[in-house]
Amino acid sequence: MLTRRQLLARAAVASQASLLSNVNAWAALQTQLLQRAIPASGQMIPVIGSGSSGNFDVFPDTPEYAQMREVLEVFFGHGASVIDTSPNYSNSDAAIGQLLSEGGWRERTFLATKIAADSRAAAEKQWLRTEQRLRTDKVELLQIHNLRAWRKTLPVARELKAAGKTRYVGITHYRNHAHDDLVQIMRAEPLDFIQINYSVNSPEAAEKVLPMARDKGIAVMINRAFDDGRLFRAVKGKALPAWSAEANVKTWAQMFLKFAISHPAVTVVIPATSRPDRQADNLQGGIGPLLTDTQQQELIQMFG
Repeated sequence: MLTRRQLLARAAVASQASLLSNVNAWAALQTQLLQRAIPASGQMIPVIGSGSSGNFDVFPDTPEYAQMREVLEVFFGHGASVIDTSPNYSNSDAAIGQLLSEGGWRERTFLATKIAADSRAAAEKQWLRTEQRLRTDKVELLQIHNLRAWRKTLPVARELKAAGKTRYVGITHYRNHAHDDLVQIMRAEPLDFIQINYSVNSPEAAEKVLPMARDKGIAVMINRAFDDGRLFRAVKGKALPAWSAEANVKTWAQMFLKFAISHPAVTVVIPATSRPDRQADNLQGGIGPLLTDTQQQELIQMFG
């Protein structure tokens, strides 16, 4: 029979275990990636994804390939899922297809790719090769790359959607000069997604493109949030704003990504990296409170 002292000791241990469990649960909530809904379906996706231009241009049995496997382990381990690629990105499609297959990650991936072709026949042929290289018979999102021959290739993407080869269809660009064309297409064509550039030093998409996407119920994928690395050179040696801790921001990478996702029209941003530590840092940009309008404007003025 237990003594009173033993009973009290057991109760104390149980209480501490319960408290620790609650603390761990709260910590998990605080480190969970934010998610946004795709307007066309209501499907929720994490706000931080991954691009693949350059970083996934690797080949099996090389140190670079092994490092990209580590990047994906961090990526999926933190609850991310969106990977954007293109048949134009050298060996990226093939590397992604093999890495996802080897890691057993395909079912956890929101896989986005593109049509980059100048005719219907070329687009159809390219799609067959894409299936082979990505090792899949369908993707979650199929986009027309940089509006290339979009009048000829967007119908092909829609036909593939009707055939169950993709769930969503969209268009992409990465330069400000294409914004007016994007807006005109968004007005005229039913789209599920657009992909466009948006950053603290190039916020012009917020003038027309992002408001139009929100009004039309189109999901937005953001590229060039780091302006191809130029922003890191611009902030070398600079301290973060005094209010950074309020937004749970500890690095400039997190700040640049949090700026992008703080616009209410933005669904996901897709920074690319080949380093596991930077992948972890990027994902932290999708955790915690968003930036206020005042904070966003301060950043724009800082880099304008």
